[in-house]
Amino acid sequence: MNQLSPRIPPRRRLFGTDGIRGTANADPMTAEVALRLGQAAGLLFTRGSHRHRVIIGKDTRLSGYLIEPALTAGFIGAGMDVVLVGPLPTPAIAMLTRSLRADLGVMISASHNPFEDNGIKLFGPDGFKLSDATEAEIEALMAEDHAGRLAAPSALGRASRLEDAAGRYIEGAKGTFPRGLRLDGLRIALDCANGAAYRVAPAVLWELGAHIIPLGVTPDGFNINRNCGSTAPEQLSAAVLENSADLGIALDGDADRLILADERGEIVDGDQILALIARRWAEDDRLVGGGIVATVMSNLGLERFLGERGLSLTRTRVGDRYVAEAMRERNVNLGGEQSGHVILSDFATTGDGLVAALQVLGVLVASGRAASEVCRVFVPLPQLLQSVRCPVPGALAAASVRAAIGEAEAMLAGTGRVLIRPSGTEPVIRVMAEDEDEARVAAAVGLVSAAIAEHGRRAAGDPGGAAA
Repeated sequence: MNQLSPRIPPRRRLFGTDGIRGTANADPMTAEVALRLGQAAGLLFTRGSHRHRVIIGKDTRLSGYLIEPALTAGFIGAGMDVVLVGPLPTPAIAMLTRSLRADLGVMISASHNPFEDNGIKLFGPDGFKLSDATEAEIEALMAEDHAGRLAAPSALGRASRLEDAAGRYIEGAKGTFPRGLRLDGLRIALDCANGAAYRVAPAVLWELGAHIIPLGVTPDGFNINRNCGSTAPEQLSAAVLENSADLGIALDGDADRLILADERGEIVDGDQILALIARRWAEDDRLVGGGIVATVMSNLGLERFLGERGLSLTRTRVGDRYVAEAMRERNVNLGGEQSGHVILSDFATTGDGLVAALQVLGVLVASGRAASEVCRVFVPLPQLLQSVRCPVPGALAAASVRAAIGEAEAMLAGTGRVLIRPSGTEPVIRVMAEDEDEARVAAAVGLVSAAIAEHGRRAAGDPGGAAA
């Protein structure tokens, strides 16, 4: 047993809003970093005298073959047994971590990013993503000398493969679909983004009786998220129209989020999905906590829709991990993001695009109505998001930028809002505004963006260069 003294978590460098992510085979997504991560996380989660176990899954990126063995070596060196499950959705790893009573779960994926990137997401034994504090502890351990703390030769871990991992997730997902209903007669266009769900998602829908029009189910290590999936739904919309489908479902690379297309090929985002499920669950007395959790990015139309029905909307910072944490704190069983992360805590501990789609399909089947009628739950307010490149720090503290923000807020006072936030992964600042008047939205975003860009130019000593 490895005993580690408690420490105050330092500021994180490697971990972002969703684990570690970067270009494959370049810092920090190297085999060396993955090895040290496995060692550090293994040391931290080796608690008690039982045989310790970690579940490792991945998506379909070529670089998974680089990261997976390095992580495996690190965990084995820390004395942990490793269970490899191959390509599976992120929510499947969370589910298996709990059901197999593992000490840790790991998903190797960069989610919706292109194949050149990869990432590492960590789950605790409860199936929830690790907290900022725990990630900081792991990062601190990675910087330390592990000499004398790793497992003795006789205490090294072992590696094995769980052959029925996909089948376990398929059965678990099917079990979330409303009892007594089937998908017989429904034509569903399903875009798996050439990612982690390319086998399991079609199997679930087919076994429930649907006719599947498959898209993005031929991964080659390079084509994950390439012109497909939830971040590029144009292919899905076209397939729905071409095949007269009743609904289109687009997952992202690790299948923890989804975007829908109705029978007209029109896109349905995460806010509409949250509203639809919240209304149905409230009607069925299944909505716990009197409301839902979403992020600061969710449309004001969703908030007003919920408020009209006596339901609350709690907002968090961007990131499904923060949504999940707030759901636990407030004892709420539904939350998510406009981007398509939908967390249904009755069924899962993290976003699950396929399980969320099954809830929508349940409403669709029970109502007997078209998806365009069922999925258009509220009228969203005009919303505009712009990313302004600003490589110099401190832009939001500049007097000129503060003045522009104040002017924009006054412009939308009482009817809309302005949201400014620095990106956690790029040298850009996100400027978002929404209001009942589209022209005011554009004016507010333009005003703030111009002020940030001008500050960036001046601070960088480039009075004539473009910063946006």
